[in-house]
Amino acid sequence: MRILAAAAVAVTAAVVAQVRPATVAAPVEIIRSIGGLPAHIAGRFNDQSICRQTEAGTFLVFDRRSHTVYSVDATSTAPTEIVQIGAEPGRLLQPYAFDARDDGTFVVADAPDNRTRIQMFLATGSRLGGFQLPAVAFPLLLDGLAITGLGSLVLSDRSVFFSQPESGSLIVERGLDGVSSRAFGELRESGHEQDKPLHAVLNSGLVVLNPEGGFYYVFVAGRPAFRKYDALGTMIFERHIEGLELDAYMRDRPRAWPTRKAGDGQFPLVRPAVRAAAADRSGNLWISLDVPFTYVYDRAGEKTRIVQWRGAGVLAPNGISFTAAGQLLATPGCYLFNVRAPTKPRGR
Repeated sequence: MRILAAAAVAVTAAVVAQVRPATVAAPVEIIRSIGGLPAHIAGRFNDQSICRQTEAGTFLVFDRRSHTVYSVDATSTAPTEIVQIGAEPGRLLQPYAFDARDDGTFVVADAPDNRTRIQMFLATGSRLGGFQLPAVAFPLLLDGLAITGLGSLVLSDRSVFFSQPESGSLIVERGLDGVSSRAFGELRESGHEQDKPLHAVLNSGLVVLNPEGGFYYVFVAGRPAFRKYDALGTMIFERHIEGLELDAYMRDRPRAWPTRKAGDGQFPLVRPAVRAAAADRSGNLWISLDVPFTYVYDRAGEKTRIVQWRGAGVLAPNGISFTAAGQLLATPGCYLFNVRAPTKPRGR
């Protein structure tokens, strides 16, 4: 009887899906690039992981595969290496997280000897300081897969914020001198609490500073969702990330993983639903999905826009940020987009 009931429900759902009006699909805005790095420069990087633009208009490019940070100003005909590969302080080895302020000051997390190190640099590449974290480093995102470890790194005026769910909290803040300041954000239920590495993966996420104050935390794996926190670290609300663009991900995501022994060196690999996230000046949250669409949520957590980016072709950004001029900067490609006024929607 249970099998027959389940079959009946499935048939009913299929019929409903067939007769559902096409008008329920939200319109997609097509936004085309208005500038950015010239193609002959953008094509020189091995792995254009993250790109930021300073108030002076200089581009900072984090190339993960080359273990290098580049600078490209308005008069440059080629990128300049300002931080190079190496294990010693002031250089990078196995880097995987990057962020920069509008003045060009930036931080990089790398992992010499598999130990997380966070270093801070001036826009010229001169080292300001750094500190190490005690935990063994395993990056959050590796070639499109989510695994445990520090992966989201955000630089504010006085602190560094990062995602570290294996610590027992979603967000950890440290002063620029490395002294621990606070941790906040309760881990969500994953259904795999007995498997600590997998539980941490399903709580991994992106920390986003809200220009209006406080934070967003966007879960990248498992059931797509995000939370909004105030400046004190108190959760304001949680919202699920839903849409037709995520139907295939929700249908195909695994429900079980192979059993692993503690300390055997194996870690769960999980396909993420989210690639990148950023907040604009008005506190709207922009979430770049693993498929080539970006959802925009207002400060109340309501989805207001669905955007698809066009550079040389359709773009699924793995890094997004907002410039001092309010434009959106996306990688790969270091494309600039004008997002202030919505373009005319095109129905699907």
